[in-house]
Amino acid sequence: MHKSGFVNIVGNPNVGKSTLMNLLVGERISIITSKAQTTRHRIMGIVNTPEMQIVYSDTPGVLKPGYRLQESMLNFSQSALDDADVLVYVTDVVEKTDKNEFFLEKIKCTSSPVLLVINKIDLSNQSELENLVDTWHTVLPQAEIFPISATNRFNVDNLKNRIESLIPESPPYFEKDALTDRPARFFVSEIIREKILLYYQKEIPYSVEVAVEQFVESDKLISIKALIIVERESQKGIIIGERGAAIKKVGSMARKDIERFFEKKVFLEMFVKVEKDWRNKDAALRKFGYSE
Repeated sequence: MHKSGFVNIVGNPNVGKSTLMNLLVGERISIITSKAQTTRHRIMGIVNTPEMQIVYSDTPGVLKPGYRLQESMLNFSQSALDDADVLVYVTDVVEKTDKNEFFLEKIKCTSSPVLLVINKIDLSNQSELENLVDTWHTVLPQAEIFPISATNRFNVDNLKNRIESLIPESPPYFEKDALTDRPARFFVSEIIREKILLYYQKEIPYSVEVAVEQFVESDKLISIKALIIVERESQKGIIIGERGAAIKKVGSMARKDIERFFEKKVFLEMFVKVEKDWRNKDAALRKFGYSE
C-alpha cells in the first residue's frame, strides 16, 4: 500500500507559513523574511519515504489585490483550495479571526480535511490561547486545531503525524527522488530576492523581480547571471548603491546561500534593468511565471 497526497498551506501574510513549510519538508524550500508578501508563487516541497509521498505546497499570503501581481498571488492561494488532499490553514495568536473573511468562507466550503494551525503560541499565555481556540472552533467548526510554535518547533511533530494519517492511498505523483517541482534557476532567483527583501527598505523589495538569464553548471562551479528588474530609474540607483556598494553586498550574501543550497562554488553576476510598471503588465507577469 502506497500513500500520496497534496498538503496545501494557506493563510494571511506573516503568520509563519514558509517557516512551517520548511520544517515539514525538512529542507529550506521557501524564503523567509519578516516582511509581508515574501512568498509570491506556489512552491512545492516533496517528502518521500518508501511507503509515502507528501507534496507540500507553500502559497502567498492572502490579501485583497491592489495591482495585477497581487491578483496572481491570490489566484495561487485560491487554487490551493481546489486540489488539496489536506488543507493546512495557518493563523497566529496576534491576528484577528475575521481577517480576510472572504477566504475563510471558501475554506468552509472545502470537502478536504482542514487542519487549523495557531502559530507563535510562545507569544501568548494559556488562558488567551484557550479563548482563541474556542473562537476558532466557532469560525471553522470542521477544522482540527493545532497550537504550535514553528520557530521553537513545538507541537510540529504532532501536526506532521496527523497530516501523514490523512494522506490517501495513491501511487506517487512525482519521481521518488524529487524534492520540488521547481527548476534550479527558480531557487537562485528566490534567494537573491530574499536578500533584497532583507537589505532594502520601504517599497523597493516589492517593486523588484529577479530573472536568472544564465545558469551554467560544471563539476566544481556554477556560473550565474541574474537580472534584477525594477519599476523606476530611481529604484535602479538605490539597488546599485553608491559606487555599486549595495548590489555588491546583496550579491555576496546571495552567493553564500546559493553555494550552501547547491553545495558547490558559485560565480554570480548581477545586473539591474528598469521595466516600467511591470507589476501591472500581463506580458511581464507571464514572463516571470505569475499568470497563464
